[in-house]
Amino acid sequence: MRENLERLLTRAVSEAASLEDDLRALFEASRDSNADDEHDPEGATVGFERAQLTATLAAAHHRIADLRDALARHEAGTYGTCETCGRPIHPDRLEARPGARTCITCAAKRR
Repeated sequence: MRENLERLLTRAVSEAASLEDDLRALFEASRDSNADDEHDPEGATVGFERAQLTATLAAAHHRIADLRDALARHEAGTYGTCETCGRPIHPDRLEARPGARTCITCAAKRR
């Protein structure tokens, strides 16, 4: 399991770096332009793309934090144990959400 978590973390870090590059390029391109987002027909598209990249990057950073935390729990011997009820987290849940901290029953109660 540790190898899988490390592989997923490496992939997430790479994805975040790529998104950061894309966002930086978008900012640089819009900085060099004298376009006014509010009045330029293309401005809405640029604004939407910027918001979408920013949200996707935030999600990637959240995933990185979750995976780092999962690796720490693996090292501590608590990975796969629900933090709420103490029962094992089903392997299918861990496969779908490797950073899961709770079993599906406890996760459903939180909603």
